[in-house]
Amino acid sequence: MAVEAEGFPPRPVRGVHARYVRQAGCPGDVAIVTVDLEPWEEGLHLELAAGATVRGEPEPEELECFLAALAAGMREELAERAPGRAVALAVVVHHVTVHAVDSREHSFRVAGRLAVREALARAYGEDR
Repeated sequence: MAVEAEGFPPRPVRGVHARYVRQAGCPGDVAIVTVDLEPWEEGLHLELAAGATVRGEPEPEELECFLAALAAGMREELAERAPGRAVALAVVVHHVTVHAVDSREHSFRVAGRLAVREALARAYGEDR
């Protein structure tokens, strides 16, 4: 699915839930997030909402790494689906679940990609 000429997102896409859970062996993967995507300035800006729910009690620097990986996954997915197009996007994170053993940067990178797929499907009305 290609991003339309008006850019992405054309309007706010709220309550995007991305869940990447894989428990097929070691290491496992757990990353669960709920985000809003809003039109913004050029680039991808990610912030944790005031009052956001963070489950799993990650250390602050660990949470920062996971959120950076989430943003990286979103950028990767947008680069594949909208090559060469500037993105003007604010991502507001409202919920994060971190597992003490099975959450890692890779988990959140994949969750970021899944969140973009969901948001694109909602924004452009295409089936998932």
